[in-house]
Amino acid sequence: MDINDLKLFTRIAQLGSISAAARDLNLTPAGASARLAAFESRLGARLLHRTTRQATLTVDGLAFFPHAENVLAAADAAQAALGHERAAPRGTLRVAAPASFARMHIVPGLPDFCGRYPDLALDFRISDSVVDLVEGAFDVAVRYTELGDSSFIARRLAPDRRVLVASPEYLRQHGRPKTPDDLTRHTCLVVGTLDLWTFLDAERKPIVRKIVPALRINDGAAVRDAACAGLGIAWMATWCAADELRSGALVPALPEFPLVSTQTLWALYPSSRELAPKVRAFIDWMVERIGPDPYWDRGLEALFHHATDGLEHTTSE
Repeated sequence: MDINDLKLFTRIAQLGSISAAARDLNLTPAGASARLAAFESRLGARLLHRTTRQATLTVDGLAFFPHAENVLAAADAAQAALGHERAAPRGTLRVAAPASFARMHIVPGLPDFCGRYPDLALDFRISDSVVDLVEGAFDVAVRYTELGDSSFIARRLAPDRRVLVASPEYLRQHGRPKTPDDLTRHTCLVVGTLDLWTFLDAERKPIVRKIVPALRINDGAAVRDAACAGLGIAWMATWCAADELRSGALVPALPEFPLVSTQTLWALYPSSRELAPKVRAFIDWMVERIGPDPYWDRGLEALFHHATDGLEHTTSE
């Protein structure tokens, strides 16, 4: 299997465009398309759906993608090992990351990271504002986003799973919604500008609802705390609300209609820069820390399966 074919496939999957991936890898769109087709033919599987504007992963592509990423990461690690002593991480690593995510899932692990790399100093900018990596001279950024900028190289860290949550007391007082349409009769809490909520019905068809929030806060942890206090129903990332879901401070409010997110957690660095040992060390550490299935999601599935237990009398009229 040609490593360059894997690079082409993963870059198309990351950018959602054959043309964008071709530009990034110094290929012509026609050449990239032909190479992808030949690769799929050798594999005996179609990895990507193509249209004139975008490329999306097929079921086989979704299964193949993380393995392709792992092979590329292993190849990079093997090459780096040849110059291990010379390329030991050192200097200052400048990282940009979302504020709530960094406080909850990066900073608690830094004693381990710093213990591994004592010659590396860290300079973090934690903010929910999107910073310019090049202008700000950042080495790497952690972002939940739709990836569409070919000026970045990206490593997938975790999927973005969302759930509607509320406190048990709120549901006892106001009833539990049966459908997304019932939300118009509830107090809804919104993080920032994320007030367009997309659900899937029983036939996996999308249902889009524009929410008029009673409370809007530009910080996910603050919205989570407001939901815990019984102020309403909130649209939350599981990485932010997992502990509260496990403790019972929050419960799924509409589990029959799963939420759709088009975002993914990525580690990004400018494609114009060579991957420095310090950046590689941080990204590899993040991948190891989060795990192939994010640690914050472990055990939550059972909660969703039993989300309606004991709530029969709380259903909205």
